[in-house]
Amino acid sequence: MPGSLRRVVLAHVGGVQVDVLQLAPLVAAGLMYALRARTLAGEGRPVPGLRQVSWYAGLTVIGLTLASPLAHIAGELFVAHMSEHLLIAELGALLLVLGLTGPMLVPILRVRELRWLERLAQPVPAFLLWAVNLAFWHIPGPHEAAVREEVVHALQHMLFVGCAFNAWMALLGPLPKPAWFGTWAKLGYILALRLFSTVVANVFVWAGTPLYDVYDAGEREWGISPLSDQVAAGSVMMVEGSIVTICIMGWLFVRAGREDEEAMALDEFAAARGAPLPDGRAARAVAAGRGAELRARIEREH
Repeated sequence: MPGSLRRVVLAHVGGVQVDVLQLAPLVAAGLMYALRARTLAGEGRPVPGLRQVSWYAGLTVIGLTLASPLAHIAGELFVAHMSEHLLIAELGALLLVLGLTGPMLVPILRVRELRWLERLAQPVPAFLLWAVNLAFWHIPGPHEAAVREEVVHALQHMLFVGCAFNAWMALLGPLPKPAWFGTWAKLGYILALRLFSTVVANVFVWAGTPLYDVYDAGEREWGISPLSDQVAAGSVMMVEGSIVTICIMGWLFVRAGREDEEAMALDEFAAARGAPLPDGRAARAVAAGRGAELRARIEREH
């Protein structure tokens, strides 16, 4: 590593960012989750340990990303800013969704004024919200405003995490899914997410000219040309997206096989008890993570 670049890197190592506006929601989310998990444990419905680990891992990934030297460098280099967003909105939001169960969400869904959130977490609106948000924040005006203004930057991060969380909820969350949203539809959904992000990434890779001026000073300090920084950002976006897509598609295949077996066993159990289930009822319950609950209800009532 050249001496000048080494000095630049060392200047940022250990620089911790403490942005209350962005970190406070994470603390609140952690406390609310802990209280709800404690309540469910007291009712004999404990949240599985791996779910809890996933939730707190998601909060940790987001918190460490926003408080690390990367957060400082993100204001200087587009590739660092892109990496920051991918960590909080792709990995962090995904881990949060995997940490949820149906019972965890009951208090929110019981509030009449918040029931519209469940409709937004359906596949079509979730995809559209995510795509519009992703495209909007990469338009030069809004993007550069987020780099320059702290409040706009916090809003950008909240929307990135929120829309990604909602998009992952539609695919992997515990809320009921539409009858048409089976395994193949889910595969199509994840491919649609990845195709859209790939199109955005290719704009950065093949634009041929820098799209943002806000990183000029940082790029000069790091000794990186604006175009190289932009190409690197687009490349990181594509590589990360490919890795996530492969992992989730493989996981979906495994999960689909496991859910089919569980739903079949649940249908057979209900029929043996003289309470055959309507077509698709067992599959929907299993997909929502409520197969055991439905089995217990059948056993109790029949």
